[in-house]
Amino acid sequence: MVAQRIADGSDYIKLILEARRESGPDVATAKAVVVEAHARNVGVVAHVSTPGAYAMAIDAGVDILTHVPVGARLPSRDIERLAAGRHVVVPTLTMMEGSAEKYGAAAMFADSLTNVAALHEAGVTVLAGTDANATPGIPFHPPHGSSMHHELELLVRAGLSPIEALNAATSLPARVFGLADRGVIAPGMRADLVLLDGDPLADIRATRAIRRIWCGGTEHAPAESLDSTTGTRPC
Repeated sequence: MVAQRIADGSDYIKLILEARRESGPDVATAKAVVVEAHARNVGVVAHVSTPGAYAMAIDAGVDILTHVPVGARLPSRDIERLAAGRHVVVPTLTMMEGSAEKYGAAAMFADSLTNVAALHEAGVTVLAGTDANATPGIPFHPPHGSSMHHELELLVRAGLSPIEALNAATSLPARVFGLADRGVIAPGMRADLVLLDGDPLADIRATRAIRRIWCGGTEHAPAESLDSTTGTRPC
């Protein structure tokens, strides 16, 4: 399976892991996938959303864990293992917050923030990601683009500094995913840039005040400004 996925052009392998085998493979199968992927210098990403699933992913040796538990704390021992093993976590706080609210359990989202704070404090690399989607049947649909601004705000709320949150959306994912031509502003790199009306180091919400945009060095006209509280475009 791993060899076929890579032959088809996959840049990494993704697994669905759940603690009680509700879906996805067991630990032994997950470990076998990781071994085969790593033998081909390909990373493995795992969907995990519970403490038990986190333990499975760590045991299997996956590289990147996506999502963070809602309504449950990650054990300190597993956080230590994540840090020692140089695993990367993409908590998708925007998705977890929206899902908690969808199910009428908004108060449980506090545990998600606490988990990210503990991961960050332990030295685990945390990346910004929102799980933006429009897939039918998914409990919450973070909007593409605008949800990233909210994700940065949630990361800061969880304890990252504004510069750490910005790095989580730029230089760190470029490094983790091996995208050597982007992620920083430097000669010879891709010119993917935004010019802001404000200083996001002083207030992370300033990322919403976009004046100019460049993608690969080509300038694009910005759309209407985003509402600072809802992340939606005004009518």
